[in-house]
Amino acid sequence: MRTLFASDLDRTLIYSANALFLDTEDAAAPAMVVAEVYEGKPLSFMTRAAEELLVTAAAECVFMPVTTRTVAQYQRIRLPGPAPEYAVTTNGGVLLHHGVPDADWQQKVRSLVAGGCAPLAEVSAYLARPEFAAWTLKLRTAEDLFAYAVVDRAALPGEFLLELEAWCAERGWTVSLQGRKLYCVPVPVTKQDAVAEVARRTGSDRIVAAGDSLLDRPMLEAADVAFRPAHGELDDAGWVDSHLQVTETRGVLAGEEILRRVLDLVRA
Repeated sequence: MRTLFASDLDRTLIYSANALFLDTEDAAAPAMVVAEVYEGKPLSFMTRAAEELLVTAAAECVFMPVTTRTVAQYQRIRLPGPAPEYAVTTNGGVLLHHGVPDADWQQKVRSLVAGGCAPLAEVSAYLARPEFAAWTLKLRTAEDLFAYAVVDRAALPGEFLLELEAWCAERGWTVSLQGRKLYCVPVPVTKQDAVAEVARRTGSDRIVAAGDSLLDRPMLEAADVAFRPAHGELDDAGWVDSHLQVTETRGVLAGEEILRRVLDLVRA
């Protein structure tokens, strides 16, 4: 059986210092390695054991990173072992093959967005409204496909998210709040469709997926076996399913646990 292991990165396999969730004495903390450097400083980490497990997993199945990051943000990450043949960035809007965006895939996604969703400019303009300035620290777009804002969660009104979700839904867009980042993404820009395409191309007959956020949920639902850590949006929502396994640990140790479980599954 050929297995495709499609995994989210941030807070699933790699972790910022604020997301490590290490509840041990410093001397008992696991050995860690730097997975990302930004502006000359280490930004993301994984345990040394997770690094070794990922090298082994990538040798025993088709490993594919799947991220909401842009191509440039993904390229900052240094995962162990050979570069994956395929990677999905921009929440499914970009499919990389040997590091190069697949033009056919991009055209397909953009055609679907143009045919059924409000323009990016309309959503960006809405997020930039002056009354939202009190909690919107930065506003960005990704690959001309979706918008995201860095927000002050403490200042974010409780009703704002529900109102934004309703406004976006009427225009064919979805909303996800991950840490301090608020994403507005067109409905056709999905991780699961890109994963299905790569499964077809690689002849994989089993899809194993891992992720922690609401944007990951459709990908996990479509997988044959799914994993999520005991933290993040999906954990906050209490989401469970018959084919879903939840880690016993959280934070950076959950990333290591997911890789152990995936290897056990591939070898079974």
